[in-house]
Amino acid sequence: MHIMESTPGPRTVIDGKEVDYFAGTGYYCLQGHPEVIAAAVEAVKKYGVASGTSSTGYGNTPVSVELETSAARFFGTESVICYASGCLGNSILLEGLGDDYDAIFADKESHYSIMNAAYMVYKPVIVFEDRDPEDLRKKLKMYLEPSQRPVVICDGIFPISGHISPIPQYVEVLKEIEGAIICVDDAHATGVIGEKGRGTYEYFGLTGEGLYASGTLGKALGAQGGIIAGDKAYIKKLKEKSTFPNACSAIAIPAAAAAAKALDILYRDLDLRRKLWDNALYAKSGFRGLGFAIDDSPAPIICLHSLKNVDFQALQLELYKKNIAVTYLAGGGYTSVPRNGALRISIFSSHTREQIDGLIEAISRLI
Repeated sequence: MHIMESTPGPRTVIDGKEVDYFAGTGYYCLQGHPEVIAAAVEAVKKYGVASGTSSTGYGNTPVSVELETSAARFFGTESVICYASGCLGNSILLEGLGDDYDAIFADKESHYSIMNAAYMVYKPVIVFEDRDPEDLRKKLKMYLEPSQRPVVICDGIFPISGHISPIPQYVEVLKEIEGAIICVDDAHATGVIGEKGRGTYEYFGLTGEGLYASGTLGKALGAQGGIIAGDKAYIKKLKEKSTFPNACSAIAIPAAAAAAKALDILYRDLDLRRKLWDNALYAKSGFRGLGFAIDDSPAPIICLHSLKNVDFQALQLELYKKNIAVTYLAGGGYTSVPRNGALRISIFSSHTREQIDGLIEAISRLI
């Protein structure tokens, strides 16, 4: 077990040594941003660690109100609902929207929280092949009964592969089905893709009825908790129809304050996103030069796999000896991991070109 002994950043202290850090999900390193830390410290001194109850009781504090205000401004919506863990978002959506669909169609590589939520609501669950609109079309014809309304649910950005779901094609497939809706888990897209960082729908320029998403405050935003944004009627419906907002404690006060400040930083500093996208595209181009099949999207997750005669676990260990930290995952060890395992590389907005070049060069010498 490795021990992180500093805030995560492009250079991070792990096991007592400083390494170039290409792991985790802190794509902007906001976990260690001075303004974010100061906001969390001030809040915990004034209001304590936690409210000790749910946000639907007496759990609201000036900090939670500030978080909701900052989030609504960031997402450009009337209202938001914030909750203790991003993993609850899919359950809140599928439970809260339960009257709006009759059968669930889930991507085969969906995150565990999607599948757990799907089976929780006691409706038919049909799995379609990963990012395959034609297989979705086929499964809809095979399993959707006349007059039934489907919900398609998937990750926006998949956590290990880094692939972005082809949401426009899903919209096209569903356009002939009255009442069809889509739910997207935007855990890795929140704050990351889309012109204003609002996620997968904004990235594709999609708006309109029947498009729903949940996000997280615990990855790019550097804090903790989950978030769903929308108009007042929609958020009110989720709060009334889903059990989780009532059953779960409110987000811990320092985490809520940190998230509010992180949202403000990303709202005002557009260059952070530009730097992240530029770094992601630069790194992906370099890895394509080594023979890896990698897309050219701005998603900051790079998955190295399926190169002949490469032991990716051994590669991770050798990189760590060179003070470079990346993540190895065995096949079947997590959702969207290729069968034979893979290296997951996270690109940050604060990585230098020298660091990225050093990573690519080190891997080129080892494969």
